[in-house]
Amino acid sequence: MSPTTRSPIPSRHGVLRRSLGAATILSALALGACNTQTATAPLSPPTAHTALAQPPALTGEARDKEWLKQAPQGNVDPKIARTTVDYKTSEPAGTVIVVTKERRLYYVLPDGKAVRYPVAVGHAGMAWAGTANVDRKGEWPDWNPPPEMIARRPELPKRLEGGPTSPIGARALYLAEGKKDTLFRIHGTNEPEKIGQAVSSGCIRMLNADVVDLYERVPIGAKVVVR
Repeated sequence: MSPTTRSPIPSRHGVLRRSLGAATILSALALGACNTQTATAPLSPPTAHTALAQPPALTGEARDKEWLKQAPQGNVDPKIARTTVDYKTSEPAGTVIVVTKERRLYYVLPDGKAVRYPVAVGHAGMAWAGTANVDRKGEWPDWNPPPEMIARRPELPKRLEGGPTSPIGARALYLAEGKKDTLFRIHGTNEPEKIGQAVSSGCIRMLNADVVDLYERVPIGAKVVVR
């Protein structure tokens, strides 16, 4: 698998602090989850006031299993659920194609096939179209709303640690044009009930289980076509 950007794993105290904070702002996070960049440094840990040993932090598959259980759950119509389909395109295998009118994302396979995923797309006036490349990838990334979003919703946090209640979900693919960040992402969601709708601030939202699947398939540098 290609190199990835991983968010720092919080301590037990960090998980409690994040959960409490997320509960108070969860209703304010419905606008979309595009961020400016993934934070590279963890928050300062709380001062220890006990000699009791702390449990080891969850990592890798154990973290994914636990956090995916904790994340908001939603039922998706089986008619639009992830599946492999016949798909004619001139794009080579390994390309990601987002068809916003269909609210579907296709990962092109060899021999005229593709994996089709249901997605949520940008609402009117917020959608983006074009060709980009996957510049970097992140697992359970922190959410850093861009200034434009904070200007519209000043109650939003400037930073929210990655985790099961984060609006950016379990994985994120960061899109760039000519190495310039587009500020648009393909990422998970904490609102699975909105998959199949045009609701985001421009980013492409996926079910957390689906974005984990796509993340494993797509290397850094992969071509992404949004139309």
